[in-house]
Amino acid sequence: MEPRNPRPLLIGWKEYVDFPEWGIRHVKIKIDTGARTSALGVVSYDLRQEEGQGLMAELRLALRRRHPEQLVVVRTPVLRMVVVSNSGGMKEERPLVETRLRLGGVTKTVALTVTNRAAMLFPVILGRRALAGDFLVDVSQKYLLRK
Repeated sequence: MEPRNPRPLLIGWKEYVDFPEWGIRHVKIKIDTGARTSALGVVSYDLRQEEGQGLMAELRLALRRRHPEQLVVVRTPVLRMVVVSNSGGMKEERPLVETRLRLGGVTKTVALTVTNRAAMLFPVILGRRALAGDFLVDVSQKYLLRK
């Protein structure tokens, strides 16, 4: 269990995050207090059962909306498969992965479901489970951590 911050960090409804374990920096995300889980947008992914490692995912990420041709490939363990209701209310089975995320001065381990978010404005949404205990959201503000 990671230590909680004594005072939650005030963030806006959209911010930038880093994924230090994956070597990825400055990804635009949407804070979604209506979503319980967080979601990571991928162009595509492959799942493979690997000896000694279990189920592994190879994720092809296009995290720059203006440069969708810039793909980053990440290999990461799959915790399990989960059923999630997507934004349209349809149930969808998705891989659940975990990584460290840095938002402002807070670095924490978060679980992310993997899905295609190409039609969405933000490649990543952070839900309530990832925010709990560490962040307060001011929905009238954006990019508070840059100021």
